[in-house]
Amino acid sequence: MNTSEPSLLFFITGVSSGFGRTTAEAALAAGHRVVGTLRKEDERAAFEALSPGKSRGVLLDVTDHKAVQSTVDRIEREIGAIDVLVNNAGYGHEGLIEESTLDDLIRQFDVNVFGAVAVARAVLPYMRGRRRGHIINITSMGGIVTFPGLGYYHSSKFALEGLSESLGKEVKHLGIHVTAVEPGAFRTDWAGRSMVRAPRSIAEYDEVMDPLRARRIRDSGNQLGDPAKAAAAILTLVESPNPPAHLLLGSDALRLVEEKLAVLRAEIEAWKPVTLSTDFE
Repeated sequence: MNTSEPSLLFFITGVSSGFGRTTAEAALAAGHRVVGTLRKEDERAAFEALSPGKSRGVLLDVTDHKAVQSTVDRIEREIGAIDVLVNNAGYGHEGLIEESTLDDLIRQFDVNVFGAVAVARAVLPYMRGRRRGHIINITSMGGIVTFPGLGYYHSSKFALEGLSESLGKEVKHLGIHVTAVEPGAFRTDWAGRSMVRAPRSIAEYDEVMDPLRARRIRDSGNQLGDPAKAAAAILTLVESPNPPAHLLLGSDALRLVEEKLAVLRAEIEAWKPVTLSTDFE
């Protein structure tokens, strides 16, 4: 991306709170323009008041795919060329797989995966035509490592990780960058009001699930990660001429992913004879 321009136009989904809000505020403070999506009119007005003329709010539910396309078309036509897309809109579903419904899973994917893909697909023709742009998908360390009781959330973030990586390889030659940003635990509302919690019903899972649920509720608002520092890291990412396909944020994310990689390497090595036994000779 050509960062010699005086300012960039960011399109950020979900700017009412969390990473979306802090990233928008950091981009505005750096002199960029931001179009952010919100769900309520009062939130839209408050967002536009942040930096009149530079912060523009649009009402959008990312699961309304037709509205996604028309919104992106309107931004490109009336506001300007989108330089950076930050797919941030999403939520966490906490619930054991056996206790969560299929409708819960569909809703989780509808927002976290299908919504993000709809926005990316709407923006891509414009970026492709200009031969530049950066798509940042906010996934999670939970797109690489897993914990009990977050299976639906993990599956959505694993899916977004794969989509991001594949898309990056498809558009690299067009001058478009794609990065999956993988935060650890940050002091956002993710584990608070933004989380949907399935009711408990099967006693055999009590010893696994109950302590984890209680800890997530207790620790909400006391996590290691600073959202403002995450926003600064995202701006550093945008300014890079050669951004990575993946970017972990937070010491906990780094530690847990490194632990998983060590376990995975050991498992691969232990089962290598079986792995190698399946080729034609």
